[in-house]
Amino acid sequence: MTEDEVQEFLSSGAKILQVATIGKDGTPHLAPMWFTMDDGRVVFRSFTKSQKIVNLARDPRITVLVETGDTYASLRGVMIKGRAELVADPAYVLEIYGRLAARYPFAGDTPVPLEGEALEQAFGPFAPKNTAVIVEPTQVTSWDHTKLDGAY
Repeated sequence: MTEDEVQEFLSSGAKILQVATIGKDGTPHLAPMWFTMDDGRVVFRSFTKSQKIVNLARDPRITVLVETGDTYASLRGVMIKGRAELVADPAYVLEIYGRLAARYPFAGDTPVPLEGEALEQAFGPFAPKNTAVIVEPTQVTSWDHTKLDGAY
């Protein structure tokens, strides 16, 4: 994929981010996460005490993967290797919650955009207990089998 196609795919084409961090014993820790984009970078949030945040505080190396497709010919994906920037600022975490609420159904069947007081009421109490993770890419790998036109 081109850089623009990667950004479009991450912004609207895929929904689940596979997050790989390195455990204390050196083994990978893998977790699926909801994510959003901020200035062209992948961002997600998690409780500060979660294993992935504990791992990243100790070792900021991270790999994330987003993939779609149910057949070989329809596979599309992006893998990003990089370093995690941890942001504990509750205002930023709350902003990320708002972006996620507009993209994912936290409650019910559809996403609900939240701003201002509604956002504060829904997620304000959780923001101080969370850390946002900004993935600073060092290597981006992508694939789009729909471009292969059946030739592998």
